[in-house]
Amino acid sequence: MPNPILVTGAAGRVGAVGRTITEQMLKQGKAVRAMVRSEDERAQALRDMGAEVMIGDLLDLGSMHRAIAGCETMYFGMSVSDTYLAATVNAAAVAKHHGVKAFINMSQMTVSQMSITETTPSPQHKLHWLAEQALNWSGLPVVHVRPTVFLEGFFLTLTPDSVRESDQIRLPFGEGKTSPVAAEDVSRAIAALLACPQPHIGKIYHLTGPQSENMHFFAQEYSKALSRKITYQDIPVEPWRDDLLNRHWPVHVVNHLAALADLHRAGRFDRTSDDVRTLTGQEPLSVQEFVRKNAATFTPSAKEA
Repeated sequence: MPNPILVTGAAGRVGAVGRTITEQMLKQGKAVRAMVRSEDERAQALRDMGAEVMIGDLLDLGSMHRAIAGCETMYFGMSVSDTYLAATVNAAAVAKHHGVKAFINMSQMTVSQMSITETTPSPQHKLHWLAEQALNWSGLPVVHVRPTVFLEGFFLTLTPDSVRESDQIRLPFGEGKTSPVAAEDVSRAIAALLACPQPHIGKIYHLTGPQSENMHFFAQEYSKALSRKITYQDIPVEPWRDDLLNRHWPVHVVNHLAALADLHRAGRFDRTSDDVRTLTGQEPLSVQEFVRKNAATFTPSAKEA
């Protein structure tokens, strides 16, 4: 039997990168060990796909030994969390112990502009930067993947209500440009790395959508996809942040999102890369294509109308 490829965060929710990677690797005939936090219907769905499911916690040493033992290649990804650095170091220490030969690390685009003297207001960005440093120091054979903002995690989560209710994208992005990327494109790129990791060791890949534009342009893309006029309404960051807190979003996540908004306003996400196409041989999904695929989410129901 071939050594399984470990995929952490395989249950997935918004974006579902880990789950999508698992599905893609299984379709390629690879053996996959899918690590999830709890036994539920998502874990069973992974088993039904053909994955070996491992229940465990990234912060628990015993869990990580059970997950990593026997795996030569692994993908490490974790959602926004104030324990992100501890989980990364825990996984890295165990991976080093077991002689992992390729460690594919999900990072974040803004780390490209950070250094020992330059950071951002986002606590999550700082954790990502420190995690990359720790992985580099570890001596593990690492590949860093740095996507920009996710279409699923941001646009599909934070814009449908206002688009359905008032035909507006209401976000505090100002006039800044961004190049949002679809989770499926990130997943395909990571699956390509996992399938043939050795030539990529030590490299950093920046994964973006096909174009960097401001939100007025993307509102036009929404309009084309939905066949009705959608406009962009810039809103202040602080009331938006307060609204997320009032909706019981975790403080760490809200602080990260508010910092993202400020960075977008400042043009810090105005970047594009050909790395998705280089790794997958396909062009990344555009905002218009993404909205068209998810049109029902942005369209009022007959009852609402």
